[in-house]
Amino acid sequence: MSNRPKSKTIVDIYGQRFSIIGTESTSHIRAVASIVDDKMREINSKNPSLDINKLAVLTAVNIVHDYLKLKEDYEKLEKQIIEKD
Repeated sequence: MSNRPKSKTIVDIYGQRFSIIGTESTSHIRAVASIVDDKMREINSKNPSLDINKLAVLTAVNIVHDYLKLKEDYEKLEKQIIEKD
């Protein structure tokens, strides 16, 4: 757990304002919000008839998929480094 104090950052995601409270820097929170906004807009451009709830769930699924692939790649690289030592 971080010792940094919590702060509130206002972000805009897909035309809606959100107050995000956390210990990360404002720039980090804004970067996260920007990625979510970009992904929602990308998915919406391919599926414009989706309602906001389905769009949000598909965005979450896509982002978690990207996260798991990166985590898998990281673990493979970590294993390769250990095997070289």
